[in-house]
Amino acid sequence: MKRSIVYAQLLFLVLLPVWLKLTSYLNPLVIVVIWFTLTIFVVSVTCWWKQEKMILPIQVLHTAASLYTCCLLVLLFFRPKNQNYDTINLIPFDTILFYLSGNVDFLIAFYNLAANICLFIPFGLYYGFWKQTPTTKQVLFISTFAITIIELMQFFTKRGSLDIDDLLLNVLGVWCGFLLYPKIKKILIIKNLAGTC
Repeated sequence: MKRSIVYAQLLFLVLLPVWLKLTSYLNPLVIVVIWFTLTIFVVSVTCWWKQEKMILPIQVLHTAASLYTCCLLVLLFFRPKNQNYDTINLIPFDTILFYLSGNVDFLIAFYNLAANICLFIPFGLYYGFWKQTPTTKQVLFISTFAITIIELMQFFTKRGSLDIDDLLLNVLGVWCGFLLYPKIKKILIIKNLAGTC
């Protein structure tokens, strides 16, 4: 596992010029969020590939989830002021198709589409570990409700646009995380004070 952590850091450093370019569109904290997400991803894939198990105290899981949530909220609500945040899109797939059209810088298009999905995957995973008998219906309802509130708050505080495609991609990310939960559960053992969760 130590080797996979080293590989994750090397990959992060190799791609650092790309991550730094994102800071002109987003809060600089995006670097920390990408580092965290990339490290967890590489370690998880390596453990899954080698069929190794990781043991994590439940308190660490809750703390990591809380810190990740705070960082993501900073990204969502503290953005550069040189952008227009008063737009509304209620037409499904309109923004997605715009980014896929090739009329936007590739990095911006890729980040907007990939990040709107990938940055929400940890919430689906966390919900799987947190809830004793999680269901798809619960995950979809809770994520749709919570993300709708965030979208509305971004719009009314002029910290982001109101876009149905953001909602769709974010919920898709949470759902993907929830679908990955059974696989991750095989390599990540969560322990509480009483034993295994």
